[in-house]
Amino acid sequence: MDMLTGCQWTRNASPAGFPLSWAEAHAFIEDMNAHHSFGYHDWRLPERNELFSLVSHQQINPSLPAGHPFENVFTGYYWTAAPCARFTSQAWYVHLGGARVFKGMKHGSYMVWPVRGGSLAPCDASCRQATDHGLGLRFSRGDQTVVDRFTGLEWTKRASGLPGPVNWKSALKAVEQMNAECAHGSSDWRLPNIRELESLVDLIFHSPALPQDHPFDHVQAYYWSSTTSAYDPSYAWVLYLVDGAVGVGYKQNQDFFAWAVRRADSPGTNHEP
Repeated sequence: MDMLTGCQWTRNASPAGFPLSWAEAHAFIEDMNAHHSFGYHDWRLPERNELFSLVSHQQINPSLPAGHPFENVFTGYYWTAAPCARFTSQAWYVHLGGARVFKGMKHGSYMVWPVRGGSLAPCDASCRQATDHGLGLRFSRGDQTVVDRFTGLEWTKRASGLPGPVNWKSALKAVEQMNAECAHGSSDWRLPNIRELESLVDLIFHSPALPQDHPFDHVQAYYWSSTTSAYDPSYAWVLYLVDGAVGVGYKQNQDFFAWAVRRADSPGTNHEP
């Protein structure tokens, strides 16, 4: 049981024993439930955010927290239950060797890790569609900043308010300069880590993969995070916001934009309730 999310995972991270297509993965889960595997009949494929919640970006092969209790972790791709909004023939998977999050054809073959319970995922597809991600529920908007009520993070309303595209060091320096000028009334802005950046993603939508009624301006397709790759420190984690993919970028390349964030409860916060 993951005490942070309420998700209960099989200790064996590869109960099927071999890769399956997306349809075969769902069929395997159905068979588990028919046989009350491990005493339960409500197993399912994990939502993308649930599987991503297990990931550690400080570890590789597997990219799980040090001392994790799981067995038979395959250091490759695992299916999630999340279909791709832009390409219906594709679904999302998470690489448990290095933490990359990408999408692939549903007829491809990847590993299956069942989960049950949890508080991160909606109950089913129809519930997912009905969830209100509108401005009134999720976001509090000020003149220059936006507070995400789900995470408690405050973002600049202008998603490309910092220079870009830039290399990674320039992205960090741009935020430092923003603080030196006390932009937006605070001096504790920073480049988000990859988990914070990914938390903005809404997989129901694409181009960008943000909630339908998001209040941000000048949204770009690619963003740097502050998280360095554990595979190779010359790379940092990035968010591809067209679909919501999580990958890496070479730090010296001027390929990505910077988007500043801070904690909404930090001293000096000034936003509408």
